[in-house]
Amino acid sequence: MSAPTLVTAGPPAEATPPAARRPRAKLVLLALAAAAAAIGGGAYVLGLGTESTDDAFVESHVANVAARTQGQVLRVLVTDNQEVEADKVVVELDERDAAVRVAAAKADLESARANLAAARAQHALIERTITATLKQARGGMTVAGAVAGGARAAVDQARADLAAAESRRKLAETDRKRAETLRAGGAIAPAELDARQAAFEQADAQVEQARARLASAQVGIANASGTIDSAAGRLLQAQTGQEQIGVARAQVDVATARVAQAEAALAQAELNLGYTKVRAPSRGVVSRRTVEAGQMVDPARPLMAITALDDVWVVANFKEDQLAKMRPGQPVRVRIDAFPGRPLAAHVDSLAGGTGSRFSLLPPDNASGNFTKVVQRVPVLIRFDAKPGVSLRPGMSATVAVSTKR
Repeated sequence: MSAPTLVTAGPPAEATPPAARRPRAKLVLLALAAAAAAIGGGAYVLGLGTESTDDAFVESHVANVAARTQGQVLRVLVTDNQEVEADKVVVELDERDAAVRVAAAKADLESARANLAAARAQHALIERTITATLKQARGGMTVAGAVAGGARAAVDQARADLAAAESRRKLAETDRKRAETLRAGGAIAPAELDARQAAFEQADAQVEQARARLASAQVGIANASGTIDSAAGRLLQAQTGQEQIGVARAQVDVATARVAQAEAALAQAELNLGYTKVRAPSRGVVSRRTVEAGQMVDPARPLMAITALDDVWVVANFKEDQLAKMRPGQPVRVRIDAFPGRPLAAHVDSLAGGTGSRFSLLPPDNASGNFTKVVQRVPVLIRFDAKPGVSLRPGMSATVAVSTKR
């Protein structure tokens, strides 16, 4: 058995000394530190005069659509997430009840107009009648006054005639007595006495006739007084007829008001008929649709929401220590998370009047002793410089950077 052969290894490879590795590591570290400092310094320089936040969201107008009258839904003409144009009919209500109310309002209006025409005709008739009666009564008063004046003159004339007739009778009686005395002495003939007797009787008859005329004239005065009283009564009645004209005029005013009321009721009924077609208030997308056919609706309950897409903006919540140099009109660069490669140009429109917590449902009360200071955020409204080339939806997250240099 042969003896084992011893194999002799060659000399070991020479290793890199630690003193040579240390300077190289230091150089790498120094290079990395210099690069980091350069990057940080560049970012700092570039970030000077810029305030940014990722607490930003897209906002838009959201209009709740509700019926303006009660009724039963006949048809729903839109679906969820459907785009609709402004004034498009989205829901139709059963219009039969409203149509019946319109017909009833039209009938009420015709009735009110007929009553107005009758009241006007009655007013015109009463006014003409009272005017004619008043003129007639005034004429009757004039005639009665003239008749009374003539009757008084006739009485005066009759009294004068009676006085004259009594004087003539007295003279005839004196002549008769003288003739009787002379006849008893035979101084005159019997015929002379007979003539004096006839003259006396004639004068006595004239007295009676004058008395009769006086009595007749007095009766005429009484009749004239009655005529005056009658004419005065008719005149008073005609004058009080002005009150009847006033009442008729008031009835015309009442009928006119009822016509106006009926016209307003008809207009309201026609509006309610138009309200049976619920229309979109603006162009947008249907959201939160809760209405179905056959459902009873009323103005207090929204049927759906219309999210406007033509007018969108961004609300960014900046920390309060970022607002020192922020002003309306400053340029803004907006990046929507849904479209990361599409930066949008915008500008600061306005700053809110208070922090978001101040307008929350339960504002913080810092009057207690365990107060903890928290940095507040203030909403800033940002408007786009032009219409975005992408479809933005309210609630989308965004990142905004405001250049406060300008």
